[in-house]
Amino acid sequence: MTRQVRHLLLALLLAALVPAGAQAKENAISAVAIGVEAYIYGYPLVSMELTRRVLTNYEGPAPKGAPMGQFTRMRTYPGPEDKQVTAPNADTLYTITWVDVSKEPWILSLPEANGRYYLFPMLDAWTTVFQSPGTRTTGTGPQKYAITGPNWKGTLPAGVKEYKSNTAIVWILGRIYCTGTPEDYAAVHKLQDEVSIVPLSAYGKPYTPPRGVIDPRVDMKAPVREQVNSMSAVDYFTLLAQLLKDNPPSPADKPMLDKMARIGIVPGKPFDPDKLGPLAKEVFPAVPDIALSKIRFAMKESVLTGGSKLENGWMYFTRTGEYGTDYLLRALTTYFGLGANLPQDAIYPFSEGPSLLKSYSGDKKYVMRFPKGQLPPVNGFWSLTMYDKDYYFVKNPIDRQSISARDSLKANPDGSVDIYIQHDNPGPDKESNWLPAPKEKFVLMMRLYWPKGTPPMLLTGAWKIPPVKEVTD
Repeated sequence: MTRQVRHLLLALLLAALVPAGAQAKENAISAVAIGVEAYIYGYPLVSMELTRRVLTNYEGPAPKGAPMGQFTRMRTYPGPEDKQVTAPNADTLYTITWVDVSKEPWILSLPEANGRYYLFPMLDAWTTVFQSPGTRTTGTGPQKYAITGPNWKGTLPAGVKEYKSNTAIVWILGRIYCTGTPEDYAAVHKLQDEVSIVPLSAYGKPYTPPRGVIDPRVDMKAPVREQVNSMSAVDYFTLLAQLLKDNPPSPADKPMLDKMARIGIVPGKPFDPDKLGPLAKEVFPAVPDIALSKIRFAMKESVLTGGSKLENGWMYFTRTGEYGTDYLLRALTTYFGLGANLPQDAIYPFSEGPSLLKSYSGDKKYVMRFPKGQLPPVNGFWSLTMYDKDYYFVKNPIDRQSISARDSLKANPDGSVDIYIQHDNPGPDKESNWLPAPKEKFVLMMRLYWPKGTPPMLLTGAWKIPPVKEVTD
């Protein structure tokens, strides 16, 4: 019997146990229940911290990371071997940095982009997108922004606009659209090199960023999600308490903080499981397994609560980037797509199978047909991406992770467009429309950047995503 199964059985049977006193039983049940809520509440914060550690554990800028306050300028699309972030894209070149604005603001400078689509969302430590400069919101001309901390007050240089973060840690997750050709790679690389960030004290002066210090304790191999999900309850809540001190929660989170304090999870104080009752301490290790099961189940449950929609086998979130007190939706988004944009900037429909009861499998063939004139309605761009069952890229013979209009899709005689989703090459006449699949289970995700409509047509039902249908020879 695995550890997870033992923990789950212990938790499920807890209510049937007869402890020394009724109060002990009640405390144990409530401790586990609060622990599960606390785990879900803190999941984005802990995930962001471990992601930050991995992506900044470098001496200088590198292809997959850079020290705090320095940009990682990814020169090519991520590959199947890249597992720092779940559900990566193969449509934009990431230009990413992490900054700590607790001591002073940082000045972000964006160059003239000459109409090219780009997006530089700013996420606080809770994954909330508090600003999203880019083509949709601010245009593509030269821009300068000061990212300030929650308690900063002062004067900024002329021509610099203030964006205030609610937390000390800020993740700038820049994306610049690129077709992937050598010529376009070169053009985007030039733009990436012109993006800069400096502390306010160095603005307008020569600035050489300090070398980073590599922490050998940081796991640079295991995917971040696996690192988070494998943490013990004690380690998880100890880190969460520490992070709560440095990244203050929203005032709306006070009821949750009061509840967490009842089981010893207090900002800035170590979590001590010995303060729980004997039975509560015995069952408390089950909390991560129970909470993760709840997060995963919430994928389907969110359709009933309004956090997502399901149509034609496709599910998509109606609210991302701004969550309020919907902690489960925030954790769910973190689990499947850390760094998600606001829906006005991007919607990410995904499908794990033709229906909730079926999964996609590489031993079958599928077709997704867009009727004439019904390709995804976007102002930016759209794509259809292939992932394995864990939401990572898949190796394939033509090195195609996603498919979109840039692939010169061939239309049928009636004007419709078919996408062939299968493991084997469908043949030369169909290869332009082929999205290679693995032999095993797989997941599909669409990206609709700057979807048309206010609100977007997908959210109002004015445009519907076509189903992916199994083909029988």
